[in-house]
Amino acid sequence: MTVTVYSKPSCVACTATYRALDNKGIDYTKIDVTEDDSALAFTRELGYMAAPVIVVQDEGGNVVDHWSQFRGDKLAELA
Repeated sequence: MTVTVYSKPSCVACTATYRALDNKGIDYTKIDVTEDDSALAFTRELGYMAAPVIVVQDEGGNVVDHWSQFRGDKLAELA
C-alpha cells in the first residue's frame, strides 16, 4: 500500500493528517500542490478543491481509496 498526501503550505488539516499518519507509523509521501502543477491537476481530476487530498494505492499502483480534508475515520482504517 502506498499513501500520498497532496498538500499545501500552512494547511492545518494537512499538518493534522501528517501527525495522525506519523502516530500510526504509516509511511507516506508528501506532494506540495502549490509547487507541482500536475499534482494539482490530478487532485482536481479526482474532484477535490481543498487540501489535503489523500490517495491510497495498492501494490500494483491502482488507486483503491481517496478523500479530502482531515478524516480520522479513514486514517484509522489504514492502520
